[in-house]
Amino acid sequence: MFSRLLRPGKRSLESLSEQEILALAISSEEDDGRIYLAYADALRDAYPRSARVFEEMAAEESHHRQMLIDRHIARFGDRIPLVRREFVRDFPERKPDWLIHNMPIEKIRDQAEAMEEAAHRFYLEAAARTEDAATRKLLGDLALAEKSHESLARRLGEEHTPLDVKAEEDQTARRQFVLTYVQPGLAGLMDGSVSTLAPIFAAAFATQDTWQTFLVGLSASVGAGISMGFTEAAHDDGKLSGRGSPVKRGLASGIMTALGGLGHALPYLIPNFMLATTIAVFVVFVELWAIAFIQNRYMETPFLRAAMQVVLGGSLVLAAGVLIGNA
Repeated sequence: MFSRLLRPGKRSLESLSEQEILALAISSEEDDGRIYLAYADALRDAYPRSARVFEEMAAEESHHRQMLIDRHIARFGDRIPLVRREFVRDFPERKPDWLIHNMPIEKIRDQAEAMEEAAHRFYLEAAARTEDAATRKLLGDLALAEKSHESLARRLGEEHTPLDVKAEEDQTARRQFVLTYVQPGLAGLMDGSVSTLAPIFAAAFATQDTWQTFLVGLSASVGAGISMGFTEAAHDDGKLSGRGSPVKRGLASGIMTALGGLGHALPYLIPNFMLATTIAVFVVFVELWAIAFIQNRYMETPFLRAAMQVVLGGSLVLAAGVLIGNA
């Protein structure tokens, strides 16, 4: 029992036999080919050129796998032992398919480059530990194939995704990011920052009690966040509008709404009323300028116009809250 607990769960590459190294290479090529096909499936609708790149990369991995199988049959017969990357210590792991579908295109490209580099290092190590000349040559050739003068991903990318296409795909990815996260988050931040101004500052000046004001701000912020989050998630499933997952949009909207209100509610945890109010007013103007910046950065709204609209509107709501609180 104790020997089973003390036994390492994974083996080192140095401990593998030549047959096990070939078996590991075969299973790794099969895994990488499947991953490239998963990349292609994930990108096919929005990025057909890049999907074609990964289909050809999968075909290349399939060819490598067949070469390794042929070598194994010639040297050890057709019974290939089960050796997978998760059995070997320090062997690079791969992400499952359900995580691949949520990866942005740039992360997928970078991941493909990292996969090739890892395969290159593995084949160099494997070739160094192989005594059979033909097997050593095959592993060395595969190392060169994985790490050629330019990587396969880059070479295929130049063929199927030239710079203008990559720029177009990057623009599409940016647009999707704006639709799924920035737009709902910005709407939430505006709602949370502006709509809670009147109740928070009305409560502050009416009660002169910082704790009661904080409770009003907390309830208004959390309530607005829940409302905005459910509204965003429920009114559009994203299939026809292309705005992405309703859950992601709802979370972005709800969280930013709550944060927008909490920003100027938290200062009222300070017992001193004047100090808390001064900090809260300062936070309000920081929030309003942040909204104007985001509008300018992602929504391409001229900064002065965005600032005028947001700051003027927020100032009017703030003034209304103060007047009501002093009534």
